[in-house]
Amino acid sequence: MKRKTKKRLRTFLVVCLIIILGIIAYGYLQYQDGLNSSMNHTQTNESSKNELNEFNGAEIENNLGKVNVLLLGIDARGEEQSRTDTIMIAQYDPKEETAKLISIMRDIYVDIPDHRSYKINTAYFLGGAELLRQTLKLNFDIDLHYYAIIDFTGFEKAVDALAPNGIEIDVEKAMSKQIGVSLQPGLQHLNGKELLGYARFRQDAEGDFGRVRRQQEVINALKDEVISLNGVTKLPRLVGTVQPYVETNLETMEIMGLLKDFILHPPNTIESLRIPVDGSFIDASYPHAGAVLEIDKEMNQREIDLFLNGPSAIGIDTEG
Repeated sequence: MKRKTKKRLRTFLVVCLIIILGIIAYGYLQYQDGLNSSMNHTQTNESSKNELNEFNGAEIENNLGKVNVLLLGIDARGEEQSRTDTIMIAQYDPKEETAKLISIMRDIYVDIPDHRSYKINTAYFLGGAELLRQTLKLNFDIDLHYYAIIDFTGFEKAVDALAPNGIEIDVEKAMSKQIGVSLQPGLQHLNGKELLGYARFRQDAEGDFGRVRRQQEVINALKDEVISLNGVTKLPRLVGTVQPYVETNLETMEIMGLLKDFILHPPNTIESLRIPVDGSFIDASYPHAGAVLEIDKEMNQREIDLFLNGPSAIGIDTEG
């Protein structure tokens, strides 16, 4: 009887091992397939790192610590250093299974270390991701662990790899000016190019405020697709497809590890915050910087700390 039990157990373990190896092999082949399909892109991941490889991120406390990632979207044009079109801070807490996203409006007027004050997106133009990290730390006391920069082509390819039939979006109005596509109102599935245009549109009364709102909507829609069963099977190929278009200090296995944790412990939603918060800014203008948003830094720093770290971080007693 014991011999039969041991034999069955051994057979079960062998089958499990074969399944695990099969999954690993499938993932690797999908990753390589995605990577090979993107290698005709002129700017590889390694060349990006050689250009901007300095990022003195904070140390993560432990394996279950909160991870803060600086996310930047750029319109890469040849060798010219770009200003960032999108600045976001993403936080994932594997212990609490929460995900949070801060959108930093690019026209905020800030102090930039060793430079005069400018719009915040100028920090990347002057000194890359590291100077932008320093700027965020100086003005808002944010600790960042990693950064990731994706150009617009990479975003389009990522969406098309993840959702070949498009991402469902309810387009609120006709949109076409300065986004490279023409969108009509109504519920529809948008491909990568169309979704990028939707997220970038700002030629209406809302301006950048509407653009930030739509970007957060798009991130939540992509999150839902990623954690779906259909999306999970496409993740290795997705990472391989996007890799040549991304500059990051995260290694490939670290990215896969974060994605694994995100899928196994998915948040119900991605909480979002826009900086500056309502009631904390005025429109201003400077000869060297143009039209800017002049903000109450103390108020916004407090809101960021509360959002990322909870009430105890700003001295609020929740047990009283």
